Amino acid sequence: MIGRLNHVAIVVPDLDAAVKQYRDVLGADVSSPLDLPDHGVTTVFVNLPNTKIELLLPFGENSPIAKFLENNPSGGMHHVCYEVDDILVARDKLIAEGARVLGNGEPKTGAHGKPVLFLHPKDFSGTLVEIEQV
Repeated sequence: MIGRLNHVAIVVPDLDAAVKQYRDVLGADVSSPLDLPDHGVTTVFVNLPNTKIELLLPFGENSPIAKFLENNPSGGMHHVCYEVDDILVARDKLIAEGARVLGNGEPKTGAHGKPVLFLHPKDFSGTLVEIEQV
C-alpha cells in the first residue's frame, strides 16, 4: 500500500539556522519558507536525490508542534511521510486493520498541495506517520 518515502520531518527551534546548516554546511538545495496556517507550521524542504527533509517551525499560537518543541528544545525528528496512490482507499484499509487516523479522518491539503492524513504514533512503533496521495 505505501510507496516511497516522501520526507522525514524535523522540528527546529531556529529555522534560519537550520536552513544555513543544510544549505551552507551540507550543500543541499533548500526551498523558501512556506507558512501553512491551517497546519500551524512554517515549513522548508531540503531536496535530496532520493527524498526530502522537511524542516518545521511552529506558526501561530495553536501550532500542534509547539508542545513538541517545548518538550524537545533542541528540536528533533517529528514524523515520516509515505506516499500512497489513493488516500481514501489507504485510510479505509488502515482503519480496517486497526490503525487510528488523527483528526476527523478527512484529508487536509499538505505542504505539497496534495491530500494528507496523520496516523497515531502508538500504532506505528512510536512514530507519527503521515500519508500523502501522489
